[in-house]
Amino acid sequence: MDLSKFIPSLPFTDPVLIFFIVLTVILFAPLLLNKLRIPHIIGMILAGTIFGPHGLNFLPYDSSFKIFGNVGLLYLMFLAGLEMNLHDFRKVKNRGITFGIYSFSIPLIIGTISSYYLLNLDLTVAILLTSVFSSHTLVAYPIVSRYGVGRNPAVTITIAGTIIAVLGALIILAIVVGTQTGTIDQWFWIRLILSIVAYAAFILYTFPRIARWFFKKYNDSVSQYIFVLALVFLASALAKLAGLEPIIGAFFVGVVINRFIPSVSPLMNRIEFVGNALFIPYFLIGVGMLINPAIIFSGWKTLFVAIVMTIIALTTKWLAAWVTQRHFRLTTVDRTMIFGLSSGKAAATLATVLIGYELGLFDDNILNGAIVMILVTCTVSSFATERAAKVMATTLPGDDTEKDIAGVKDARILIPIANPDTLENLINYAILSKGSRRQLPIYALHVIDDNKTTQHSNAAGKQLLDHATKTASASDTRIMSISRYDMNITSGIIHTVKEHNISEIVLGLHHKSNIVDSFFGSKIESLLNTTNKMVSIAKCITPVNMTTRIIVAVPEKAEYESGFTRWIDRVANIGRQIGCRVIFYAHHDTITQIKAVIHHGHYNFRSEFEILDNWDDILTLTGVVLQDDLLIIVSARHTSLSYNSELEKLPLQLSRYFADNNIVVLYPEQFGAENELLSFTDPLASDVKRNYTRFMAIRDFFDKLSRRRRLWNHRRQRPK
Repeated sequence: MDLSKFIPSLPFTDPVLIFFIVLTVILFAPLLLNKLRIPHIIGMILAGTIFGPHGLNFLPYDSSFKIFGNVGLLYLMFLAGLEMNLHDFRKVKNRGITFGIYSFSIPLIIGTISSYYLLNLDLTVAILLTSVFSSHTLVAYPIVSRYGVGRNPAVTITIAGTIIAVLGALIILAIVVGTQTGTIDQWFWIRLILSIVAYAAFILYTFPRIARWFFKKYNDSVSQYIFVLALVFLASALAKLAGLEPIIGAFFVGVVINRFIPSVSPLMNRIEFVGNALFIPYFLIGVGMLINPAIIFSGWKTLFVAIVMTIIALTTKWLAAWVTQRHFRLTTVDRTMIFGLSSGKAAATLATVLIGYELGLFDDNILNGAIVMILVTCTVSSFATERAAKVMATTLPGDDTEKDIAGVKDARILIPIANPDTLENLINYAILSKGSRRQLPIYALHVIDDNKTTQHSNAAGKQLLDHATKTASASDTRIMSISRYDMNITSGIIHTVKEHNISEIVLGLHHKSNIVDSFFGSKIESLLNTTNKMVSIAKCITPVNMTTRIIVAVPEKAEYESGFTRWIDRVANIGRQIGCRVIFYAHHDTITQIKAVIHHGHYNFRSEFEILDNWDDILTLTGVVLQDDLLIIVSARHTSLSYNSELEKLPLQLSRYFADNNIVVLYPEQFGAENELLSFTDPLASDVKRNYTRFMAIRDFFDKLSRRRRLWNHRRQRPK
């Protein structure tokens, strides 16, 4: 019996078998290398070398690896753009541009001299080879993402410098190729500059508007993901038409639309999952398949060229990182991170070498030396980046490692759910306010009234809780579902708050059932009178991640409430995750305290401050709040220090002037956690609070009267 008929020949051509081998490599390479403390990226590249055509020859380097490899490279640059915070970039843009100039010019000078004298190349060929040394690929960026230091200043500097270095290398490549093919004329530079300007203007103007419209109109997760990928590849294709490298287009679109994709959103979770699980590993395996270990021993000439190219590539990038460190007085860890990310060479390097090889400018020694250089630089890049990322993740302040001020990071958020139409927006709001690295779960509660229990209400409650779990799990957020029977809704919420030590409650604004119904409804008003915990009442017409600005109106003396730092923390989290401006309108003394909390907590978001001396001026915000803004009103309970009688008009003002806006009415934690609460079933409680409310109203009346008298006296004494 001839068994050769049943044994497939090498390399395998069955797509099912090829895909199985690739998935096996993606699965087991990290597991094995974790024990050896070797970066995962090295495992993917080595696996490609072992199973590729220059190793065991199991996998052919066919069109599938070329396609998925290009997709993986674009995906890598797109993720780098998504994680770049424009607020952070503005802080380090000068340092990033400076590093890009160093990273391009130092390899250009040293590489040209070394190639001309050591490798005996012509000046034109030597200059073309320096474009290989000047450019680099962010091969090690998945390590940065895995350790959660993507928004560290050193990483942002390197990413900004990458664009400058790649642009310079592409210009050199275009000039040399144009000179050899005779396509450079007097209009070359004008065409190049105009095409780049037109491309950048088109992306900046068109893509954000298209993304905003699509995300508002379509909420389906699959459609949103496909839409984002379509934008990435459209921008990459247009970049190629404009004379740029496609990776620049992928990075550019990531920067442009990242404000619509918060880092803790379900869409971001899907983007990272698919990229890290499939596309990026495919790219790394494809890079490994290009490496031929036998080249090292093919001859002294090839070995000498490979050693020279590798030394030049690593030395010049280290010098660029060192000069940048000395110039801007960065730390040693920053220098290691900058060198690690900028020292890797991959597909862009190979593409340049192949172009030179096809034009007859590079020989076999240069081609083989470039492949060896790719292997060594990717290895060094991975080890250096992982070493720096470990230190940054444990010792340096990153994007979510602010100081914990009085325990405000202990976010135990409870979401009572009853309306399926508002459920997703409430959960997304809670996730954004909670922060990305806080491990405590979100609590979803459905209360069943003992007096109205039916089989239908039980089934509806279970369905709501299942929907809440699914919505939260899409962004890798743990959720604890709670279903309970109680005498009424408010009682069920209060008992759950006590049993699970809840720190804050997020509610949806109810729909008025009749004209005599109150704005907040009897349940919310009863809850506010019963608990001292922070309560957020949200009405989200559009998804929160579509917010352009966050407008926060703060009453006078809000800094004296015990929950002052907690609500600032939640607002800061939302502003940082969305990447939008947060504008505080408050009294001068309150603004001073808000700035102090933001500074002490190391919050990293775009904050602005405007004076609101008198709460009567709250209606001036009608000319400030735009349709895509989120309006947060920091209110106060009747018996709190920051309460004034003008807050009684708030429901009417919101319903009349801000009906089409996303609104959050926020009641901070008040009275202090140690105070005993009066139960809403205690008849004395309503009398005490009613009398205290009357006292506060009388106090406010005399305060206004006193202010008017001082103003009248001031006008009388003013010289005519």
